[in-house]
Amino acid sequence: MELQLEGDVALVVGGAQGIGYAIVRAFAQEGARVAIWDVAEATPEVARRCAEETGKTVTGQVVDVTDYQQVCRARDELLDQVSSCRHVVYAVGAGSGKYGFPFWDLEPADWPRVLDVNLLGAVHVSHALVDALRRSAPSTLLFLSSVAGQIGSQTDPPYSAAKAALINFAQCAAKDLAPYQVRVNTICPGMIKTRLNRSVWEAWYRKQPPEKRMDYEAWAEEKIRRVAPLGRWQTPEDVAALAVFLASPRAANITGQTLNVDGGQVMHW
Repeated sequence: MELQLEGDVALVVGGAQGIGYAIVRAFAQEGARVAIWDVAEATPEVARRCAEETGKTVTGQVVDVTDYQQVCRARDELLDQVSSCRHVVYAVGAGSGKYGFPFWDLEPADWPRVLDVNLLGAVHVSHALVDALRRSAPSTLLFLSSVAGQIGSQTDPPYSAAKAALINFAQCAAKDLAPYQVRVNTICPGMIKTRLNRSVWEAWYRKQPPEKRMDYEAWAEEKIRRVAPLGRWQTPEDVAALAVFLASPRAANITGQTLNVDGGQVMHW
C-alpha cells in the first residue's frame, strides 16, 4: 500500500530500541526522513546503522525526555536541520522494575520515575513540538500506551496508571489540535518480546517460591495462551505497520482513537 510519506520528517522518541526502532525502520522504508531521540548513548550509532541499511536519512540524538529544557534544546537542533516536522511518535516506556501485586507491596517512592517517563515525558515532547506540528499540518502525533493502561493490570500499577493517563492525555490533545489538522492517536501493544516485557517476568520470578518459578519463555507462552485469543506473540513490526498507517493520508479521518495491537486481549463490548 502506498502511504504517501515520501519526504516527510518523522521524529520517533524512544526509537533506538524495541518497538520504537521498528517504527523508525517502517518510516524510513516508506521514504520518510527520520530523527531518533532516545536516552541510550548508542542512539547516534543506531541511527547511522539504520540509515545504511535503509538507504534513507536517519539521525539520532541522545535526549532525556524527563528534562523539559533538554527536550526543547533537542527540538531546536532538529528544526535547525530539517526546518519542519510532520510526524511525532512517543514510543517511550518504563516500568517500576518490581512485581506490583498487590499494590501495597510497592512503595509510593516507586511511582514518580514511572510517571515521569511514561506520562510527563510525553507531555514535554508534546509541548515542545506542538508549534512545529501545527506549522507542518496536516500532521500527526502518536503515543504508544499499553493494554495495561486499559485493563488495570495488577502486574505493575504505576505503569498501568501512567499508560492510562497517557491515553486520556492523547484524547485531550486530539480535541485541542483537531482545528489545526493535527491528528492524535494512541496504540496499545499487547504481549511483545521487549526488554520491558522481560523485566516484568524478572520481577514476577523474584517473588515466587522455587517450586512455582518458570523460565521466561514458559511464563510468556502460558500468559499468551491465557490472555490472547489469537494465541500468539505480537511483534514490534505489527505495531510499526499501524504506526505508519496512522501517519499517512489514508488515515485522514482517524483521530482521538486508541487502537490495540494485542491479539484480541482487550475487547470492548
